[in-house]
Amino acid sequence: MVTSDWGQVLWSTIMIQWQWNANYLMMLVAFLGTTISPYLFFWQASEEVEDEIEEGRTTVKARRGATAQEIRSMRIDTVIGMIFSNLSTYFIVLTTAGTLYAHGITKIASAADAALALRPFAGDAAYLLFTLGVVGTGLLAVPVLAGSVSYALAEVFHWREGLSLQWRKASGFYGVMATATVAGVLMNFIGLNPILALIYAAVINGLTAPVFIWFIIKTTNNKKLMGEFVNSRLLKVLGWLCFWLMAGTAAAFLISLFKFL
Repeated sequence: MVTSDWGQVLWSTIMIQWQWNANYLMMLVAFLGTTISPYLFFWQASEEVEDEIEEGRTTVKARRGATAQEIRSMRIDTVIGMIFSNLSTYFIVLTTAGTLYAHGITKIASAADAALALRPFAGDAAYLLFTLGVVGTGLLAVPVLAGSVSYALAEVFHWREGLSLQWRKASGFYGVMATATVAGVLMNFIGLNPILALIYAAVINGLTAPVFIWFIIKTTNNKKLMGEFVNSRLLKVLGWLCFWLMAGTAAAFLISLFKFL
């Protein structure tokens, strides 16, 4: 419904207009950080374990190793998720550019400001539609985010973990989840700008993700650890390309900060 010059859209998608300043680089780091977020690494791996436990493989020994079919299923699951999440992201950017940016609205300080993007479609119902979208996204994101923190901390401190366990058997794991959820709710009452909070969180993700990616690549390229499932040459190239892209962008942002300081 947004009028777009599709030729220009495709050209601009390929020919990116780089700007070497701190604000542009910060948003680029945030964009990459919210696309490839460290919490996804913890969540994806932990949920694979949860699936195996549900299948009756309740011990580490029983879960050791993987079949070719399991690896294939994981790959299909991941690839489909990557395709649809990136398509959604692309059209969110495109729609925002064609609505808010096209009308000079670039200072988004609240969810109400962001809801203006829906006014051309929904009219006065824009705020209700956006609210329903935020609630729906929250129901999806909050358990994943809080759960990822719980998995990460439980593994650091060697606590018992897993959604398959009852509270009394994994009190630390569930305690972190509850604390994270309550902390998120309390943020609404201290006057914190939610949009800035999202951006800063994404920036932190973008700065830390290259570290995790480096370890993941080194692990999955190790034939002694991975055996027949070691990365192919193509995956090695794509993995290192992703690492250097994110690490280079993060380094450029940090250098720009010191320059302006």
